[in-house]
Amino acid sequence: RLLTSRRAPREQPPVKSCVSAGCCCHSYRYYFPCQRWLAVEEDDGQIVRELVPVDEAFVKKDSENDGQSLATLGLEQKAKSTTYTVKVKTGDKKNAGTDANVFITLYGSKDDTGIVSLKASKINKNKFERGKVDEFTVESVDIGDLKKIKIGHDNKGNSNGWFLEWVEIDAPSLGQCLKFPCGRWLDKSEDDGAIERIIFPAELQTTEYIPFVPYEITVYTSDIFGAGTDADVFIVLYGSDGICTQQKSLCLNKREQRMYFERNSVNQFIVELEDVGDIIEKIRIGHTGGGLNSGWHLDRVTIRRLLPNGK
Repeated sequence: RLLTSRRAPREQPPVKSCVSAGCCCHSYRYYFPCQRWLAVEEDDGQIVRELVPVDEAFVKKDSENDGQSLATLGLEQKAKSTTYTVKVKTGDKKNAGTDANVFITLYGSKDDTGIVSLKASKINKNKFERGKVDEFTVESVDIGDLKKIKIGHDNKGNSNGWFLEWVEIDAPSLGQCLKFPCGRWLDKSEDDGAIERIIFPAELQTTEYIPFVPYEITVYTSDIFGAGTDADVFIVLYGSDGICTQQKSLCLNKREQRMYFERNSVNQFIVELEDVGDIIEKIRIGHTGGGLNSGWHLDRVTIRRLLPNGK
């Protein structure tokens, strides 16, 4: 990723990219001007604002080629990936937790992910503890419909045996959440001694929903003193007939919160969200107010709804 640097006012602000998932194509781009503070101690003290798109003349077919920077090329490549949310439940048994390094491979109808290490749980600092559920994010190229997984560990550490209860994998782009029940030891001294297992989804526990679609969200932070923020910035999109997306944080973690939304910067994200339709009537954007420098001066936001093959 390209790091944001401070620039003179007349220079082009730097671009940084953050990808959740999706695929790129030409589509309509909506412009949401703001040019106000989202800060408790500035303006009207509000840290969340609702923005509506400007006049239809500014909502144009995005056919121009702006030139591709390295950041844009990286974004387009990563945007072709699919994001999976992987939840892992360790059994509630004596010595069920493990200190070993756990890995997983997802197998689809087209391809597989290869071996992916499950290193950073989004829920627990100490992962794979007795009775706990850990959550991980796995990004991969399109592997098609998910058919099975292989999960195991390297048998290292003082407490390496592990009782795996189940694995749940949510694939928003497929509109599926699949449950992979295990209920067995992955331990050389328990059960059959295996430390990795191939598991198939339980069809009756599969949840299907309308697949999410990728949106390209570009956020422009103003070029005034103190404009940047380290807070957790989120967004909600509203379509017609009251349809709206869930509230979605644009940064995946605190490190990204410190990297993005600096003064005079442009941050671009590909985010999978519920499909609000062809027309975006308004957005709700704001932050949680946390962090050392939470006040934020937002210049504008642009949004494109991305669909494959230009549809």
